[in-house]
Amino acid sequence: MNQQNIEPNQSDTLTCYRHPERETLLRCNQCDRPICSSCAIRTPTGYRCPECVRSQEKKFDTAQLPDYILACLLSAGIAFFGSYVARFLGFFTLLIAPVVSMIISEGILKLTRGRSSTLLTRLVLVSAILGSLPLLLVGLYNMFTYLSLYGLSAIGSFLSTIWQAGYTIIMATTLRARTKGLYIG
Repeated sequence: MNQQNIEPNQSDTLTCYRHPERETLLRCNQCDRPICSSCAIRTPTGYRCPECVRSQEKKFDTAQLPDYILACLLSAGIAFFGSYVARFLGFFTLLIAPVVSMIISEGILKLTRGRSSTLLTRLVLVSAILGSLPLLLVGLYNMFTYLSLYGLSAIGSFLSTIWQAGYTIIMATTLRARTKGLYIG
């Protein structure tokens, strides 16, 4: 058997348009440029380059300045009210936190009339977390003050603070899940 040593033709080797030192076999399914696995973004229709994904996302960023301001105020206000109520609900905080996140997301949808953006999603989440923090921080301050004065015997009286922390975590994660990829960004 005669084996021939065949070297690949340099013109057949593709390199990533963003990283010329990386060889690749992938191409963007929209612009057909070669992309490496680091640059490739998986979409439902195949892999795309970051520029094509960014240009596609810009088509959906329709929020206006009043949307950002009002959405932040609404989400912080509702989250604060939910945090206040959570102090008295104990175990049922686990049930009210997802309801609060639903109220926030539906309220934002109606307030913005369906306009959305990635930045709006992030601001709504940050505002909701910040809105739920004041009472939690006061409770933590009181808890540490009493613990330093009375020791571990005072820990039982701080369950409301623990429930508020649970509320903030559950509300934020549920809000993130509700807004991710649905209608806000």
